[in-house]
Amino acid sequence: MTFKNKLLASAVGAIALMAGMATAEPLRIGVEGAYPPFSQKEADGSLSGFDIDIALALCEELERECELVEQEWDGMIPALIANKYDAIVASMSITEDRLRLVDFSEKYYQTPSRFVAAEGATFELTPEGTAGLKIGVLRGTTLQCHVEKAFPDADLRLYNTQEDVFADLVAGRLDMQLNNTLQAIDGFLNTPQGEGFAFLGDNVDDPECLGEGTGIAVRKGDELAAELSTAIAAIRADGTYAAINDTYFDVDIYGE
Repeated sequence: MTFKNKLLASAVGAIALMAGMATAEPLRIGVEGAYPPFSQKEADGSLSGFDIDIALALCEELERECELVEQEWDGMIPALIANKYDAIVASMSITEDRLRLVDFSEKYYQTPSRFVAAEGATFELTPEGTAGLKIGVLRGTTLQCHVEKAFPDADLRLYNTQEDVFADLVAGRLDMQLNNTLQAIDGFLNTPQGEGFAFLGDNVDDPECLGEGTGIAVRKGDELAAELSTAIAAIRADGTYAAINDTYFDVDIYGE
């Protein structure tokens, strides 16, 4: 084949690929937008964060247009089942309870969770030591499961956004809160709002509630789960994942 013919073939292939992407249905991704640095809304209304960039990268790998659909956390799975979107990329842990409702891709990251309280707090993280203490977590999360199971006599306070949890902790309406360690560091402890607060206790070890990593949820039986797993492996292999990871974190958050 001559160089001219090769060039023509490449051009035809590119046009065919673009046509295929143009006719494919957009991939609708459910996102939250209130969990920095994983997802957040900028002043101009645009969405940014690790989850957002991962979603866009996976759409590109799958050669699908990406349509981001904002949804409050506690309505994430019901909205997926109701076909409001095709998948959830919102730092959702893979747990047995959730697997009864939806299917998941392979994990795309895995990080621990930990309590945050005022610096110098001496609360004992035992059922007796937390009795009556006000603990804040996001509603409908694995963290709610853990607190309800491990600290049944605590005064559990549920919130729709992580920003509201931190606000009430600062205002003294909470004794402590529990969330992802990286989100706590970048979204609170390393900000002016988090001055005077620190981690309390060790990383929480509770696979039953907290799951075995963070995955992408899809409707039961949807082959999209396998496609997304393949796409996750692909962006890990070609360096795209590392570039996104390094934009937000100093360590590889994919886990073991």
